[in-house]
Amino acid sequence: MITGAIFDVDGTLLDSMSVWDTIGEDYLRSIGYTPRENLNETFQTMSLRQAARYYQTEYGVTLSIEEIVDGVNSRLEHFYWEQVPLKPGVGEFVRELSRRRVRLCIATATDRYLVEAALERCGVLPYFERIFTCTEVGKGKDEPDIFEAALRFLGTERSKTVVFEDALYAARTARADGFPVAAVYDRHEKRQEELNALADIYLADFSEFDLFWKLASAF
Repeated sequence: MITGAIFDVDGTLLDSMSVWDTIGEDYLRSIGYTPRENLNETFQTMSLRQAARYYQTEYGVTLSIEEIVDGVNSRLEHFYWEQVPLKPGVGEFVRELSRRRVRLCIATATDRYLVEAALERCGVLPYFERIFTCTEVGKGKDEPDIFEAALRFLGTERSKTVVFEDALYAARTARADGFPVAAVYDRHEKRQEELNALADIYLADFSEFDLFWKLASAF
């Protein structure tokens, strides 16, 4: 029986990946540089600070990392504060987990103030005991550090703490670190067959609580 759950945010709890498809290129153009590549793919496994360093080393951007991070976040604020919705069924799903005394927290590559604003507006922030961000941990989700930090906080057994992720690379990291993984479908992750094969549980959407609980009861 599971006792803990660690949730990704973008593409998992929030239907927000569309804004990330272009933000890297849009920001670079806004400061006078021309992208040479699909930055969405390049930045997929990076934290925002890692992306900022990439701007410096690969494009010669002379702004500081803090200035770059602030600039990107300023372009995201309206979206997170006023627009981005929960994915269907999220509210009921996390309420039911909480009712069954599963401890919940968040592990996200998005900065804290944006995540807090969106989840508070959507009415689910109180269900999560703590938010962990890649910026604060200092590593992206290509490394297990953020999941390890969340696990230490929860104090639950690794084998009974499910990581919810929509991105294959992050799911791989959690799985390789010994966590059970619940993969959540998002149209922006093109490798759904690989994600399904990797995951312990695959959710087409959050309406499938009964199926999830049945499968998770075996952990």
